[in-house]
Amino acid sequence: MNLRKATLSEIPAIWEILQQAIARRKQDGSQQWQDGYPNEQSIRNDLANGSAYVLIDNDQLIAYAAIIFDVEPAYTDIEGKWLTNDEYVVVHRVATSNEVLGKGIATQLFQLIEDLALDSKVYSIKVDTNFDNIPMLKILAKLDYVYCGEVFFRGSARKAFEKVLPKES
Repeated sequence: MNLRKATLSEIPAIWEILQQAIARRKQDGSQQWQDGYPNEQSIRNDLANGSAYVLIDNDQLIAYAAIIFDVEPAYTDIEGKWLTNDEYVVVHRVATSNEVLGKGIATQLFQLIEDLALDSKVYSIKVDTNFDNIPMLKILAKLDYVYCGEVFFRGSARKAFEKVLPKES
């Protein structure tokens, strides 16, 4: 598997995967992503900002995430407390293809994001999710992300998590 930056030509495939994830959230009874976000423009913005990443397996695009090596403005005002105040990587818009459901692909994606952060000498990953996105909450728990409090996006509270990565010795 290979995690790399997305290309413009991959927007249709990425959008298809995001639409599948949006439908799954609705099917699960989650309120997350049921208001027109994310959309195709979100992907274009991620590409323009250099934060659009795809996971490729056997030449097939199987997952998408926005991986942002910059400050997330919504994270500056947390109801709670982050573990660190150092540089961090932000992960947004994680989605996997229906074709790979149940195969641990989202977990592997997060592990590759950790490797990417370490390669960039960034030792903290911050992520948020909706209180009712049970699959993502399970992934974050399995990978030892620590619940830090709530942040607010587009008018609603989101559970905020951080994982501090080990520094090289």
